[in-house]
Amino acid sequence: MPDNPLAARLAEVLARIRRVETEFGRPLGSVSLIAVSKTRTSAAIREVAALGQRDFGENYVQEFLGKATELADLPLHWHFIGHLQSNKTREVAAHCDWVHTVDRERIARRLNDQRPSDKSALNVCIQVNLHNEANKAGVAPDQVEALAVAVQHMPRLRLRGLMAIPEAETEFQRQRGMFAELRQIEERLRRRGTDLDTLSMGMTGDMEAAIAEGATHVRIGTAIFGPRAAR
Repeated sequence: MPDNPLAARLAEVLARIRRVETEFGRPLGSVSLIAVSKTRTSAAIREVAALGQRDFGENYVQEFLGKATELADLPLHWHFIGHLQSNKTREVAAHCDWVHTVDRERIARRLNDQRPSDKSALNVCIQVNLHNEANKAGVAPDQVEALAVAVQHMPRLRLRGLMAIPEAETEFQRQRGMFAELRQIEERLRRRGTDLDTLSMGMTGDMEAAIAEGATHVRIGTAIFGPRAAR
């Protein structure tokens, strides 16, 4: 048993990803791991970064800003993966490398206008609410194309792809079916000329199904950092 439980958990998650890549004919290394670090300390993130992890996902703007300041000496890539309010776009535009949760043109336009001119274009994904769940953010499937067209005309943003958080499901084929819906939306956009290369989908309980359906980024928290302390 490794002396460092965190190192062991990270190694197991990476091995799990590689196993599924092999099983479903995906090129090795084609799936990127985003370590979801919301509620985790800067010290814990630093420890994971020391093991080679570079991509971290945050949900809460104020919490993220504190960590970004404390960890500014590290070459990390910050992904914002939470619901983004209009009054918080400036901080995200200034300090994040990716935003996975663009779900309306107003948010996209604010990110574009507030992205510092000395930074490269902000990578963004459109969040899709696959089944119009009332408790989840995201644009309806039939509105994705219009939003994609709008984002493509914003010079400080780079539209990379789509993101979704499907309904909770434990059966593998049902999981695959929901992720396939997002992949099919992406394929329709690509056939119509939209240049996309990212499917941000899959978490600890369903990453295998997501990878089987083409995920390029999976978002994993507890399986790396361990159980969260009660807040």
